[in-house]
Amino acid sequence: MKTGLNHLFIPGPTNVPDRVRMAMNVPMQDMRAPDFGELTLPLFAGLKKIYRTKSAEVFMLPGSGTGAWEAAITNTLNEGDTVLMSRFGQFSHLWVDMAERLGLNVQCVDVAWGEGVPVEKYAEILKADTDGKIKGVFATHNETATGVTSDIAGVRAALDSAGHDAMLYVDAVSSLGSIDFRMDDWGVDLAVSGSQKGLMLPAGLGILAASQKAIAASKTCTTKRCYFDFADMMNLNSGGYFPYTPPTQLFHGMRESLAMIEEEGLDNVLARHTRLAEGVRRAVEAWEGCSLCAVNPKWYSDTVSAIVVPETIDARDVISMGYSRYNTSFGSGLTKLAGKVFRIGHLGSLNEVMCIAAIGSAEMALADAGARIELGSGVAAAQAWYRDAAAQPIKMAAE
Repeated sequence: MKTGLNHLFIPGPTNVPDRVRMAMNVPMQDMRAPDFGELTLPLFAGLKKIYRTKSAEVFMLPGSGTGAWEAAITNTLNEGDTVLMSRFGQFSHLWVDMAERLGLNVQCVDVAWGEGVPVEKYAEILKADTDGKIKGVFATHNETATGVTSDIAGVRAALDSAGHDAMLYVDAVSSLGSIDFRMDDWGVDLAVSGSQKGLMLPAGLGILAASQKAIAASKTCTTKRCYFDFADMMNLNSGGYFPYTPPTQLFHGMRESLAMIEEEGLDNVLARHTRLAEGVRRAVEAWEGCSLCAVNPKWYSDTVSAIVVPETIDARDVISMGYSRYNTSFGSGLTKLAGKVFRIGHLGSLNEVMCIAAIGSAEMALADAGARIELGSGVAAAQAWYRDAAAQPIKMAAE
């Protein structure tokens, strides 16, 4: 019989804070009541702050980030349209797969897993597309499978340098609310996310922000859609209502999670994620034979570290040992990384001591699986970093 807490260090769903769980413990209510908008309308406004947008429309869709992917495509692109995408991990691969299955003509740039969006290659392709055949440019901001974060501002710069009018689509599922995201500043047209990552909620809401350019495109798009139709949603969202049965309890939870982010200050939230991630990275550096899947510091993710184990070790054994012996869940290596990588998620409701626990459990699981690492080496490296960081002043929230 296991006692104590179940330690969850996967990159999503993330830990749900007690405040959020308690906020969701409410009776069911009338989703058509005259005062329902008092609950939902502030959520749309709060999400716009997280996206750092003033002009975009924000949608909350019952589903996951994958549903929001589909909504972004089917509302703004027609079958046969050419889009530019890149594939460098399981989730960027799945987005390519969806686009192809929805009938888009995908021009895909394959990149080594451990790198990110190839901005320079994008720039070259966009400059050569003088006829404007490319209608959409897709970028996965944070590739959860490999622990890689890409330069979205650089993709926007590539579009602008080429004078290209394609819309910019961004997967921000594992970055929104955890890694700096600036929808307006970066000229993002469709930004996809989900409730179960940096927003600290259970899975169940796909979240999508659409620029006014994207909204205009949705009015002339001929792709068939029903459940995810922008027009239907906007017609009722304006009053705080939905064209389908919404997950009301998640709305109560989101009200609390947005309040927590507001209290800490979004800039402080982002800085905390950077601080915690760096401690994990220093621990990995101290583990003999281990390394990050991200091949260069410019790709390092502040929400998840994908850790390559020594060749003689099966990462699945590390994950199994962590779960069965130490009540700790780590993320698995996906598809081509299965057995080679385990992942530590460090996003959402998290602090230094929780990260130390993850590192300590990972060290024991690695050793149990046969890795020749010095117990305590990663913990010590992270402790030194966290102690130094704790001595630095914390920036107060601007709002």
